[in-house]
Amino acid sequence: MVLVFVVIIVNWFIFEGIPGQNGAQQLLSSSPRLAANSDVAARLCAQWNCHASRTDQFIAYFHSMLTFQFGVSFDNGEPISHLIVQSGRLQNTLLLLGSSTLISILIGVALGIAAAHKRGSLLDSFAVSGSLTTFALPTFWIGLVLILFLAKDFPLFPGGSVSPLEWTLGPSHVPNILAQIPIRLQYLFLPALTLTLFTYGGFVLLTRATMMDALSEDYILTARAKGLSQRRILFGHAFKNASLPVITSSALAFGGILSGAIITETVFNWAGLGLWLFQAVVTKNYPVMQAMFYLISLTVIAANFIADVLYGVVDPRIRYE
Repeated sequence: MVLVFVVIIVNWFIFEGIPGQNGAQQLLSSSPRLAANSDVAARLCAQWNCHASRTDQFIAYFHSMLTFQFGVSFDNGEPISHLIVQSGRLQNTLLLLGSSTLISILIGVALGIAAAHKRGSLLDSFAVSGSLTTFALPTFWIGLVLILFLAKDFPLFPGGSVSPLEWTLGPSHVPNILAQIPIRLQYLFLPALTLTLFTYGGFVLLTRATMMDALSEDYILTARAKGLSQRRILFGHAFKNASLPVITSSALAFGGILSGAIITETVFNWAGLGLWLFQAVVTKNYPVMQAMFYLISLTVIAANFIADVLYGVVDPRIRYE
């Protein structure tokens, strides 16, 4: 709870310094268009709480953060909480980041265990070199290459967006839910593949390093002397003791899920929170940025808490008083 209060306070000072509310007041006082339309200026001033003192503004801000009522967007005046949830941005980001992160962890951990088990083999060399290569490539380049080959030269998948354009024309153009699933998976494939290629390498290298340390321990030699199967040694003994760094990395990956994948969502025009945050930065939409930074901080805090709990489940030597 203390961390949440610290995040709220730091978030306030960041946007007061760049400037947030000060910038809004300067816009109202210096814009010729607003000066010529006093009704619009008065409405915006009431919306941005311009005439309130700094203390009252902070109290209103603090209450809005705790209640998740983040005020209204500078762009269109709509409630930010509505724009996050009911617009579909949150669901789109959870679908893209959740699926790609989960697949990256599964592939990375499996390849890391196999590479550590077959250290020095062709599989080990392929896993390490492939992980380093894809991890070093920028995501926008991976996305553009996939669009070029799999959407343009060989049109197997759509090159962008979340759904077909005709679905936006009205409910009559939207098929039933069962018919939507394969179409949405087609639109999801390329951005999810881009993120998976970029992120799985880190889990491969981390799992391989921790597994190699674990496999060199004396208890592994004892387990082999007892005649235990290789699968039980790898997963029941070695990986169980080597999994704590992997849990930490996985928790941080899921902790940043609400931040979206700004570059990937922009390349593929994926209507998620990452693209929305990028647009808010471009248009200086401070309330949206403030709300997004707060939500991202909360998810990171929650992910670290879950990781701490999992430590005690995985490793019985860890006890919390």
